[in-house]
Amino acid sequence: MKILLIGPQGSGKSTQGKLMSDYLNIPFIVTGDILREIAGSDTAEGKRLKEILESGNLVDDETVVSLIKGRLQKDDCKTGFILDGYPRTLEQAQSIEDINFEKAIYIKIPKEETLKRLLKRGRTDDIEELINRRLELYFQQTEPLLEYYKNKGILVEIDGMGDIEKIQSDIREKIQ
Repeated sequence: MKILLIGPQGSGKSTQGKLMSDYLNIPFIVTGDILREIAGSDTAEGKRLKEILESGNLVDDETVVSLIKGRLQKDDCKTGFILDGYPRTLEQAQSIEDINFEKAIYIKIPKEETLKRLLKRGRTDDIEELINRRLELYFQQTEPLLEYYKNKGILVEIDGMGDIEKIQSDIREKIQ
């Protein structure tokens, strides 16, 4: 099964993605992990990505799509995968339309809860003003993306509030 996982930072995507990965016996692929892994390598591409990431800029879509598609060609993805971190915009979704996701799972939590969860993490970039700016951008970009997958008939909305097991149970029920 090819699954796209969507949700704001702090929605529990990583936790739910790992649980789904174990349950379905398919890899959980996080775009940021792919980029960080390559950026840590001593190659020309690794050095280029490291420079981009350290400057705080975003890696261009063409590079990200190429890396994702390369990762999805590996043997462990033959029976499916769970992808997190890309696409984030409608344009990006259209650029990887040939992946043919079977489900797009949106873990939905209120903006106030996202703020509360991220402030608890205590990371240096997790201050209220920056979090609010990131969330505003996230929700602006995500609305058209959700509509896109809804129109394709593959969007599954999951209430991200509550305990981990209940959320996982809801996901499993809706992807069967």
